[in-house]
Amino acid sequence: MSEVDGSRQPVTCTVKAPVYLQIGESKAEPVQSGVCVVDVPLPFGKPVSVEEITFKNYYTAYVTVRLLRRASGQDGPTKWVTALRDLPLMDNPHTERGSQDYYSIHRKQMLVEADHVVSVRLILRQPSSAWLTFSLEEIKIFPHMEPEPQKVVSDWLSDLILVDQLPDVEGLPDPHTVSSSIQQMWALTEVMQTNQTTASIGRFDVDGCYDINLLSLT
Repeated sequence: MSEVDGSRQPVTCTVKAPVYLQIGESKAEPVQSGVCVVDVPLPFGKPVSVEEITFKNYYTAYVTVRLLRRASGQDGPTKWVTALRDLPLMDNPHTERGSQDYYSIHRKQMLVEADHVVSVRLILRQPSSAWLTFSLEEIKIFPHMEPEPQKVVSDWLSDLILVDQLPDVEGLPDPHTVSSSIQQMWALTEVMQTNQTTASIGRFDVDGCYDINLLSLT
């Protein structure tokens, strides 16, 4: 049982009346085969990539899903393929458990890619003779929607570029004042280095003369 997201919209389609297969050619006393076929043709000329099929069960024990897919383009050939085979809808065909529950068949459950679909065929089976009729109700087909990761990245980049273009300079000092202070500090450093070099030479000076012994030890 599955809940359907109310924000999604199902594909506009026509659910045909169920066709019950009979055994034998006698019209007076037909024998039910326990097999029913429900066709759901999709809008003409608009193939659909199916994401999910939802329905309400009505005493159907098993369902098989077949898809009529178009190869390529609107004029390409079509072919029936089995997307899901004998999915159980009731725990026991002879009991009512699951007989009127809601179900959903997701794209990931299918055996083939549910793309370019022009019609869906649901084959229903009910092997128990306890139920006179069986079918599916409220059949809806939801299209597959491709994710859009590029939009998220684009928004992030736009925000980043906007921050780079409009930096917040409130509370920062004037750049010209900072540049002038750095130049003054650099000039002061040069003067101090020059004074240190002159003082270091004076340590060999003794009363205005150079001490030869001190020079020789250097």
